[in-house]
Amino acid sequence: MKILVLGAGVIGVTSAWYLARSGHSVTVLDRQPAAGQETSFANGGQISVSHAEPWANPHAPLRALAWMGREDAPLLFRLRWDPALFGWSLRFLRECTPARTRDNMRNIVSLALYSRGQLQALRAETGIEYDHLERGILHVYTDAREFASATAVAAVLREFGCARQTVDADRCVAIEPALAAARPLLVGGDYTAADESGDALRFTQNLAALCAAQGVVFRYGSAIERLETAGGKVAGVVVKSARGNERESERLSADAYVAALGSYTPPLLRPLGIHLPVYPAKGYSATLPLGETSVAPTVSLTDDGHKLVFSRLGQRLRIAGTAEFNGYNTGLNDVRCQALMRRANELFPDLRPGGDPVFWAGLRPATPSNMPFIGRSPVGNLYLNTGHGTLGWTMACGSGRALADIVGGKPPDSRLGFLLG
Repeated sequence: MKILVLGAGVIGVTSAWYLARSGHSVTVLDRQPAAGQETSFANGGQISVSHAEPWANPHAPLRALAWMGREDAPLLFRLRWDPALFGWSLRFLRECTPARTRDNMRNIVSLALYSRGQLQALRAETGIEYDHLERGILHVYTDAREFASATAVAAVLREFGCARQTVDADRCVAIEPALAAARPLLVGGDYTAADESGDALRFTQNLAALCAAQGVVFRYGSAIERLETAGGKVAGVVVKSARGNERESERLSADAYVAALGSYTPPLLRPLGIHLPVYPAKGYSATLPLGETSVAPTVSLTDDGHKLVFSRLGQRLRIAGTAEFNGYNTGLNDVRCQALMRRANELFPDLRPGGDPVFWAGLRPATPSNMPFIGRSPVGNLYLNTGHGTLGWTMACGSGRALADIVGGKPPDSRLGFLLG
């Protein structure tokens, strides 16, 4: 089939890779000048099956209330009239029951484990490089109550197949010696040895190059204006592309279409009567160049209490996390940027970076359940691959492979029966 993939982030590019490997003729459209320029650009860099506890859990409502009004809060809701956020929040609260949390956690683990395996297979096949490390992910805790809660979560994750092991504070330092100076702060941790880390932007762009070598066409600088339908199907995509100093509209058609536009998927599909509960959750990151004397981690870390992750990307350290619900605003808030650095300096007082941090903010497509939409839509030839929230990099290869199976009329892996097949 001739397939148009809408979006060239890590989800769109992995979709294109697996669709092309399945024998389809694939074109990818994106408004940016290159792949991976939005949510995939400077994320936390983790392949983290161990991050399977959804935001919506029994503890979440009280935590959100406690953080209300704090400009540097890990989770910040901007109070304003926003019907989309109001509806999303009601759905989020419904997902906070123990039963829903457990079901969502099971599904997240299943997709994340499958995806990590697909990434490893792709890496073995292609030799793709992206500053990846296979040293696991260590969750660290500086609050006894957070640690006690995490111990219970780790037990559930082990039940579902994620080998997240609870360790004491001394073991945390043994796993990551760069934490030695912060040992008095630590109360314990969880370690998942099979998790990985790497640069999602390098992966996305290098995979896009591999896709192009397989015949995938990338149309960058093509802003998607709308979808046109006829007879209950998508009949074409209207894009506006640069032509010299002007931008011209153009209509492109295919046999099937894949919506992989992250947070921008809902407004595109709304005129078709498809209302996806996907809302932009702005995340922040700081990327630090490291000097010769820097004491920085090489094991990827998660600071659950502050909702931050630390990933070593070659001679850089990526500090990323938090969530700000403020519509489609991508502006940098200095208070939240400095909160990243303050926590980094608390955990790594001997960090001694080799230069100034580069701050970034991107919109993660969050669903109330933390489960993405992958598979068929109510419109006959339109498929979805969106809503991955903070786990887009983790779930990308598995999502792309499962989507290609569904588009090709094959059932996805037996562990993924919850997808929109």
